[in-house]
Amino acid sequence: MTNPSPPTSGVQLIEVAPELAGQRIDNFLRTQLKGVPKTLIYRILRKGEVRVNKGRIKPEYKIQVGDIVRVPPLRLPERDEPAPLALGLLERLEASIVYEDKALLVINKPAGIAVHGGSGLNYGVIEAFRQLRPDAKELELVHRLDRDTSGLLMIAKKRSMLRHLHEALRGDGVDKRYMALVRGNWPTAKKSVNAPLQKSNLRSGERMVEVSDEGKEALTRFRVLRRFGEFATIVEAKPVTGRTHQIRVHAQYAGHCIAGDTKYGDDDFSREIRDLGGKRLFLHAYELVVPLLDGGELKLSAPVDDMWARTVERLSV
Repeated sequence: MTNPSPPTSGVQLIEVAPELAGQRIDNFLRTQLKGVPKTLIYRILRKGEVRVNKGRIKPEYKIQVGDIVRVPPLRLPERDEPAPLALGLLERLEASIVYEDKALLVINKPAGIAVHGGSGLNYGVIEAFRQLRPDAKELELVHRLDRDTSGLLMIAKKRSMLRHLHEALRGDGVDKRYMALVRGNWPTAKKSVNAPLQKSNLRSGERMVEVSDEGKEALTRFRVLRRFGEFATIVEAKPVTGRTHQIRVHAQYAGHCIAGDTKYGDDDFSREIRDLGGKRLFLHAYELVVPLLDGGELKLSAPVDDMWARTVERLSV
């Protein structure tokens, strides 16, 4: 058997030795392609990019002695890139589903998981669900959440639902509400922040957003949910417009930045929250009301994760 070279950008041809015959092609590739994420192996199998003796095969195909397995070019993360998401991602996301029908899927996205691949990540939520739901050929994100924001995320399974929800989002048909743990005592009278936002890119390529008269109109409504003296407040945020990082920047602009916000936050406040066990961005999309295609209405809510709940419990002491 010829030894496969380490996974690179080139095509690999691997000949099956007698002692390896009889096993499934997916298991064979997992042992041969060291360092390649399982999800990437299943993706190239599902797409028919792996050939055996120049022909397509299914993931359950059992390899035979002398088979020539052709592996397509693979892009692996460089050493200094972020590590691929944990192998348990598919199971975590399957368990995070809060609603599913023939046209729509809604999950309670965990904090720290990107909604799509890019920026050094092999995959995110949408790529994972294309593996979890291979028969749903039209799977698309309806909207986005920042990687570190948790909560309700909609994924359309049909183009008709995608168009319907995009139209509803452009109008006033979707009601999305977030919870945020912010610094200080948010005044009850401060019910909204109306400040235009402009995007800019730093030299590092990092995207930042700032309040600017030259920016796009942005409006967020706020409501106090719970206070922790002068130290912190949990507020509800309802974005009327849908600008990038809108809630985070508007909270900062109001003088009450969000705990754990590494871009727009206060390091000392975030450190105190971390000392209580809160090692995350404290922004969570917790309620959602959307119109369905049949004229009905879908109302959903999503609980916060254990880390958030424990941190708030310790704040209360």
